[in-house]
Amino acid sequence: MHPIRRTLLAFAALAAVLPAARAQDAWPSKPVKLIVPYAAGGFADTRARKIGDALGKVLGQPVIVDNRGGAGGVTGTDLIAKATDGHTFGFGSPGPLVTNPMLMKKMPYDAEKAFKPIILIEQAPLFLTTAPNQDFKSVKELVDYARANPGKLSYGSSGVGGAHHLSGELLAFQTKTEMTHVPYKGGAPAAADLMGGHLAFMFEMGYSALPSIEAGKIRALAVSSRQRVKVLPDVPTLQEAGIKGFESYNWLGMIAPASTPDAVVARLNQAVNEALKQPGIRQMIEGSGGIVVGGSPEAYGQFIAQERTRWGPVIRNAHISLD
Repeated sequence: MHPIRRTLLAFAALAAVLPAARAQDAWPSKPVKLIVPYAAGGFADTRARKIGDALGKVLGQPVIVDNRGGAGGVTGTDLIAKATDGHTFGFGSPGPLVTNPMLMKKMPYDAEKAFKPIILIEQAPLFLTTAPNQDFKSVKELVDYARANPGKLSYGSSGVGGAHHLSGELLAFQTKTEMTHVPYKGGAPAAADLMGGHLAFMFEMGYSALPSIEAGKIRALAVSSRQRVKVLPDVPTLQEAGIKGFESYNWLGMIAPASTPDAVVARLNQAVNEALKQPGIRQMIEGSGGIVVGGSPEAYGQFIAQERTRWGPVIRNAHISLD
């Protein structure tokens, strides 16, 4: 090929690439939408608004939190999957990404293919709690009673298939005991019955359980994380209490539609990691018993895969369904 022609072709190729490169470098070019697949005022929403404010400062564009609750988080998560504007992302959590596809016969998206993981933000362990008038002073005493009295121990939850319920099923599964699940329409009525002594125990999120624990209205026997949490350092983990391998979280991460360019995922990952270093955000998470995570998109993807491996046998063994 003639040298001049070769040079012209090279310039033409460069001219074709530069606009796309400039567009990529300019991202975000407009406000970023962060879909929260749950109602305003809850656990995920409070995190999203605090992190969204920090992200807006890092990215140089406003971050708009859009609450789209419904169907256990599936409705809003489906909107994330179908977003095509390059500026819409969202929060990913256990139900929509891991357990609901196992609990529901029909899903509007393929949870394993519809998204790219961006970052795992928080692992929120649950506290195994009882009322002070219960005879159980330890996890061992609770499990020993369950073994001696199959089906007589009742535990509450905020509904079928949630982290509270599945944590109870995991405990029964790993200790080979039979316990009775009592689902409520929300965590508050379940917690009220726990304090009233109408339930033997309950797995509760830190942000809702801590005030009652500190006031002496309920007793924390253990925490579901691998390590003890800062807010209650004297409370042992379930693994320390003798339940080997027990680990359970209600977690939050950020996800993107599968069509999102890797460079945008990397930029968001960097921005969230930066936001998670802020003392105010760390205090928000750790002050309610949570664990700040961060890290790479790959690590978040591996964590989601591990969660599917963890909960699949539990759900099948207990024959749980949302249909």
